[in-house]
Amino acid sequence: MIESSYDQGKTDIVIISRTPLRISFVGGGSDLPAFYERERGAVVSTAINKYIYITVNPKFDRKIRASYSRTEMVDSVDELKHELIREALKMAGIDGAIEITSISDIPSQGTGLGSSSTYTVGLLNALYAYRDHLAGAERLAREACEIEIEHCGKPIGKQDQYIAAYGGLKYIRFNPDDSVFVDPIICSSEARRQLQQRLLLLYTGLTRRADDILSEQSRNSVDDEEKQASLRGMVDLAGQMWDALNCNELDGFGELLHANWMEKRRLASGISNPAIDRWYETARAHGAIGGKILGAGGGGFLLLYAPLERHEEICRALPELRPIPFHFEPQGSKLIFVEENGYAT
Repeated sequence: MIESSYDQGKTDIVIISRTPLRISFVGGGSDLPAFYERERGAVVSTAINKYIYITVNPKFDRKIRASYSRTEMVDSVDELKHELIREALKMAGIDGAIEITSISDIPSQGTGLGSSSTYTVGLLNALYAYRDHLAGAERLAREACEIEIEHCGKPIGKQDQYIAAYGGLKYIRFNPDDSVFVDPIICSSEARRQLQQRLLLLYTGLTRRADDILSEQSRNSVDDEEKQASLRGMVDLAGQMWDALNCNELDGFGELLHANWMEKRRLASGISNPAIDRWYETARAHGAIGGKILGAGGGGFLLLYAPLERHEEICRALPELRPIPFHFEPQGSKLIFVEENGYAT
């Protein structure tokens, strides 16, 4: 039954969720239905300590106020133009008397860190808490996929929702029966520390719409045998990386990243461009072993793997790119603030 906080008698409850963005290392694209519905996909991905915060609190009247890059004030859920908020409210069974706001540590459009799915997972987490329900990671990820892929028709995969909900460093498999297996990567704290130290994240300043790239990639996954072979190769690379990290082996990590990027560039025309190719080759010439553009491609963040002592040289060679410090985040979406001051008599 759809109900609001005032229907339930609450006079003051504030919820804040915090949900991590992510870095995908290898296998991206095999989480698209066009591929995994025919054969299993797999990725290696990690949550990072850059977040989207969602605040939910009651509104005095029965209106809905949603504040993001713009502000909406509407009388009913169906009037909302923000499709993720609209569908999440329906999923959680809330029809009014609510205010929703968000803050992101990183620009939320077209940067390749999975922000759309992070937003959806965090919003669902906050909305369920608002209704006195505790939703687990599997439910949050599954329902975020349902909202984005089925209800909103976005041409995206599933890895972003699952890593946002579960957090940590994970090997995630996507099965033809639509199930998803999420396995932790068990490596020593020293190996994890060294891996973080060797990764360099650079903001290109380019943003792009992922939908066009992903739509083309999905079509190619069905129609083009060469593209299918590239995706199979990337799934194999994900398995190799999982095995290596579980054995605390980092020596081949950069080469696996490089091999994955060479395959990924073949999947769709907009994944790379002359500027990205130039930056990547410059980085390789100055000590980077491997890397990739994060997300669908075409812009956003350039991830590089290089010895720590070469990072400064790489940054000097790419002065137009902005380095962004980060660390791995062991936790997924979580509630960081819940305040309930009383109930109406």
